[in-house]
Amino acid sequence: MIEEVNGCQQSQEISGKKAKRKRNHDVEVVIHSKEAITSSSSSLLPHQFNDDDTANNDQPCKIQARRSHKGLDFKESQNKPSIKKKYQKKEKTPKSLNENQSVIDSNIFPSETSQGSSSTSSGCRVKPPSPQPPWPEFFQQLEKTHRALNLVFTFCCTRKRLATKFDTIKSAVEAHISHPLEIEEVAQIVTLRPTGIRFTYVDEALLQVDLVVPAKQDNGSEELKTQREKFLPSTTMFVRPDIYEVGNSRAVSNMEKTEEKEETLFFEFIDGDLKLQAKSSINKKTTRRPQRKDEDLKMPVYSQKQMLGLIGKRNTKFTAAINMFLGKCFFEGKDPIEKLKKEALAYIPVPSQSKTSSRRTSSARDEGPIHENDITSLSTSIPKERKSIPEIINELKESDIYTGQIVPDGHRVFDPQEAIYGNLNFQLSQNLVNALYNTKNITQFYAHQAEAMNNLHDGYHIIVATSTSSGKSLIYQVPVLHELERDRNTRALYIFPTKALAQDQRRSLKEMMGFMQGLEDTMIETFDGDTDMKYRNQIRDEGRIIFTNPDMLHITILPQEERWRSFLKNLKYVVVDEIHVYNGLFGSHVAFIMRRLRRICAAVGNHHLRFISCSATVANPLEHFKTIFGVENVRITDFDGSPSGRKEFLCWNTPYKDPGDPASGRGDITAEVAKLFCQLILRGVRVIAFCKVRKSCEALVGAVKHELANLGRPECMSRVMGYRGGYTPQDRRQIERHMFEGKLMGIIATTALELGVDIGSLDAVITVGFPYTIANLRQQSGRAGRRNKDSLSILVGDSFPTDQHYMQNPDEIFTKPNSKLQVDLQNMLVLEGHIQCAAHEMPIRIDEDMTYFSKILKEIAETRLVKDELGFYHCHDRFLPMPSKFVSIRDTEEDHFAIIDITHGKNIVLEELEASRASFTLYDGGIFLHQGNSYLVKEFNPDQKIAKVELVRVDWTTQQRNYTDIDPIETEAIRLIPGSLSRAFYGKIKIQKTVYGYFKVDKNRRILDAVQVDNPPIILFSKGMWLDVPKQALDLLVSRRLCIAGAIHAAEHAILSLVPNFVISMPGDVRTECKVGLRESTFASTRRNRKEQPSSRKRPARLTFYDTKGGAGGSGLTTKAFEFIYSLLQQALKRIDNCHCLEGCVECVASEFCKHANEIMSKAGALVLLKTFLNLPIDIDALPMGPEEEEKEIFIGCPSSSAMVAAETIVLAEPVLPK
Repeated sequence: MIEEVNGCQQSQEISGKKAKRKRNHDVEVVIHSKEAITSSSSSLLPHQFNDDDTANNDQPCKIQARRSHKGLDFKESQNKPSIKKKYQKKEKTPKSLNENQSVIDSNIFPSETSQGSSSTSSGCRVKPPSPQPPWPEFFQQLEKTHRALNLVFTFCCTRKRLATKFDTIKSAVEAHISHPLEIEEVAQIVTLRPTGIRFTYVDEALLQVDLVVPAKQDNGSEELKTQREKFLPSTTMFVRPDIYEVGNSRAVSNMEKTEEKEETLFFEFIDGDLKLQAKSSINKKTTRRPQRKDEDLKMPVYSQKQMLGLIGKRNTKFTAAINMFLGKCFFEGKDPIEKLKKEALAYIPVPSQSKTSSRRTSSARDEGPIHENDITSLSTSIPKERKSIPEIINELKESDIYTGQIVPDGHRVFDPQEAIYGNLNFQLSQNLVNALYNTKNITQFYAHQAEAMNNLHDGYHIIVATSTSSGKSLIYQVPVLHELERDRNTRALYIFPTKALAQDQRRSLKEMMGFMQGLEDTMIETFDGDTDMKYRNQIRDEGRIIFTNPDMLHITILPQEERWRSFLKNLKYVVVDEIHVYNGLFGSHVAFIMRRLRRICAAVGNHHLRFISCSATVANPLEHFKTIFGVENVRITDFDGSPSGRKEFLCWNTPYKDPGDPASGRGDITAEVAKLFCQLILRGVRVIAFCKVRKSCEALVGAVKHELANLGRPECMSRVMGYRGGYTPQDRRQIERHMFEGKLMGIIATTALELGVDIGSLDAVITVGFPYTIANLRQQSGRAGRRNKDSLSILVGDSFPTDQHYMQNPDEIFTKPNSKLQVDLQNMLVLEGHIQCAAHEMPIRIDEDMTYFSKILKEIAETRLVKDELGFYHCHDRFLPMPSKFVSIRDTEEDHFAIIDITHGKNIVLEELEASRASFTLYDGGIFLHQGNSYLVKEFNPDQKIAKVELVRVDWTTQQRNYTDIDPIETEAIRLIPGSLSRAFYGKIKIQKTVYGYFKVDKNRRILDAVQVDNPPIILFSKGMWLDVPKQALDLLVSRRLCIAGAIHAAEHAILSLVPNFVISMPGDVRTECKVGLRESTFASTRRNRKEQPSSRKRPARLTFYDTKGGAGGSGLTTKAFEFIYSLLQQALKRIDNCHCLEGCVECVASEFCKHANEIMSKAGALVLLKTFLNLPIDIDALPMGPEEEEKEIFIGCPSSSAMVAAETIVLAEPVLPK
């Protein structure tokens, strides 16, 4: 136990196994205050500081320790009990290291006789090296220096806002090694472990953590009331050439003009991190931050066991590295000291101002020195013609970034396919033939194109299901143009799921019509939410081809059928592209919209309407087409005659932080993809990278730009751009144009580009993490290899269970069948909504309109509509005046926040953000990412829906801390579980999302600071079902020390995965309250100190499922699922029972769609809950036992973490009463 000496506390000694004492030599450790370590004159180890970073005592204190074989015997004060007694009393309760404690242990400085001893951390062992002959004195000293660096760095990592600059840690290290610490000596250490240490010059501005944020203005000020209008006068201000113009890097250069770049030498270990655990709330001084009622955000703390385990592991690895190096030199017959000194020259950091011919640059993201062989394989300029994909792959394998990331059986090659052509059964005009040749260089049609157009010409509806980039768009362009030549009154409606697709197809069709004499001036226009009101009437009256989306058809065109009557009467073709998008609940809405369209057209005398659809490769395209449109006269074309080049697919797994050590965890996928991305584009490969969420997209853009700087290629930064939702339409069109014209080499996108927007020929696709479904992955992979060039698709695996499942089983990626598309036409909530809309468009006549709405129409009309004296049925008053406004077909939002760049007084809108995302993205002091650039949120005003941001240069980002409470508030129905006392409930659900603070996180995911915010919660209402966990189940889980939160989470996943078996739905249509390890532990008491107060945020022991769409009335999906709750419980139990994994996998309780990566899970606990609900016997002895109390270190994502957390946060659920 470290005792109080000269006013400082000594930390508790933790010793492993008993061993004979053998005194070696004394080591003196000196502790100073923060002021001492941050000054250049400091020569001592830093003291632990409180939240305000002020030292408890400015006087230095000393802790002397005597070396022994077992550990360090600390000299104690006369008035303190012996360490032995103290240790024996609390042998099973290792004390957490808080901000007023330090830690010293024998594992930090093991004697040379124990260098090979293994070190354990988090249950992972490092195999000890075999005995070696005595080391030369040079290497003994080098090892001592490494130990000191290891100790000081690990300690500094626990301190808030303390960057490990060389000048900061130098004097503290020198106090241990008793000689000056030289840069050359550190470089020699890096040479021995280059993948585990980063030692480089960085821009000092990137390390600043405390950025000034002004106090909020008075919400009632007149200035605030007019700010939004001031910043949004017109759409012209959205286009900013400083960001979106290729070849112009003004966004970055402006920063460098205003701030002189000062560099500092930076040191850090990158081979593993301390895991997070909840911070003790005891003995804390009251801070000036506002204390929230139900939550309190704190910096994490780390136990001695964690710190010593990590320190010992690094020391053991360095010992092994020295042994390996000495052995290698012995076999080569070389002097190890001279060899090491020579090799270390390449690892001596050089400021960027001093780097010349080697083209090396620095940033905080440097992975180490850049050797000549890193860049000699890359051309000094991006080649216009790239090498073949096999050559590119071989070069990647030979490059320094490759350490065996391609998993076994993870490299597949698909042979090229020759084109197969076909002929039309009808004659095209010479004008159209010329247009095809001049715009697309087409002289022949592929077999599938000819077959589909022939079927359409013969009067059939057609569905084309061929591969991406097979030329499907030509199938609906040529027949429409051919018909327009014959009849100028012909109308066509092109329906696309996104505005980007509509714009892309409009551009392509307009280009063709420019070469057709007589059709040059034909109006073809988009009609969507962005269309100016003053042009809408003209488009409606004069437009021959209109590009729109299902939303506009539902909200505007059909409700205003009188105004659109001329257009609908002459409507001949309805093109619905990407029909596979209309699946699940969204598909149900679109299916009824199409029926309403057919009904209106028939009413105005149009009985010749034909539907054309294209789809990705799915299992049931013909069945799906018939379901969506309600027609039978359909022909399918699913044979692909288009040529394709050789395709190669790689499963690329993110390597461990410390190569060869799984316990270190997978590295940062963003940094890994950035390296891969840059290696490809610098070899002339045009790449698109797909990210799952917007934040990942922006982070990758920034990482790629930093990596290009590291490689000495900053001029290439402007040839890489991000593309995602939230960017203004003008910006997105400009990015698409740059990519199509070949000005960009790389684009980093969300699924917004997963669909078929033509951005030119792409050579490679990188999928960043498994994209939820196999269908998504195949769709994304299809974006590469347009035309007949060879192409490459790479799936980069993240650390999540789903990703690792496919990394270990790559064959499933290629052999799993395509999924079926499902649309539920019996969803009463959806059906009634569209019948109300149809009755408003034109009164319902039951006999005639059953064709469109099935026999159930009669029941709905008689109970839900208003009948007049003539027998017609009209819309009910509660849906008036505009029923389509009450029927949301997808959760689109009207409210948006304007994000305004105020850097240098510019006052330019960067983008607009949906209101539901604002609280999770915008908060005072947070970092907002846009095109990879960091912007500090200077002011966030939810009332005026604006956020002011300023461009900054930092190397950290912010990670919001939030929780979502899903709580039933009113019971509407109860269902008994057969053979059980348990019951299932259905009713109103309240969803409350609260952001209570944020962490400042560096590139290695280390937390630099914790900041509280006071954003108002977002409250939504829906419908859902729930089951309350009985007390006997909770008691059983506690008795076996199983994680209650993990058990609930796992059981929810198992049930949720089976909902589509009973209710036609898409992933995400029904959700549950997922548990998060870090968040749960933040609120938990660690129980190491019995005086701690339990968490103020209690969650009921309840499984809850709710509709995510349909507003307060829900979507009707959980209503149907509620009817099958007994079967759902039975099948969920069977699924878990039949899975042979130990802790849960994607085949039983882990979910690909879990927003929090399945962090808190207990498969055994889920079995207990499901068997309790079904009143089945439980074999208690067969249940595993959770960890002992002293083993309950909170390691995020580990089973042991959950066990303790749950007992502190989960309480018995109170009954929810009916209204």
